[in-house]
Amino acid sequence: MGCYGIGVGRVMAIAVEQSHDEKGIIWPFGIAPYHLSLLGLDLDKGENRQLAEQLYRDLQAAGIEVLFDDRAESAGVKFNDADLLGLPLRAVLSKRSLKNGGIELKLRTQKESRIVPLAEAVQVIQQEVAAGLKGL
Repeated sequence: MGCYGIGVGRVMAIAVEQSHDEKGIIWPFGIAPYHLSLLGLDLDKGENRQLAEQLYRDLQAAGIEVLFDDRAESAGVKFNDADLLGLPLRAVLSKRSLKNGGIELKLRTQKESRIVPLAEAVQVIQQEVAAGLKGL
């Protein structure tokens, strides 16, 4: 006798079918393994590592499910991997973003990113996650 219910595997397949682009899956906030991909670039320069690690701790303390990519890889590899993972939100802390005034924040569904002041990053990310979860 067969089982024709909707299991976890089917739910994931439906999510992939409904929410993807040419780069891969775009996880909806409600079922994403993490809400945010935090990419630390130029971590060997200046205080970037300390700032990235502090932001990671602050985001975790605020209840944001965050995946911190602090690997010693090129920016291109990190960006491609983040797109392949398909997490709904991406934050980049780099020498360039800090020079521009904060972190670079981008929704996976959008083409353009924006600069968010580092002091406001946790609050803005919380708002983005809340809006994403509310939109379910």
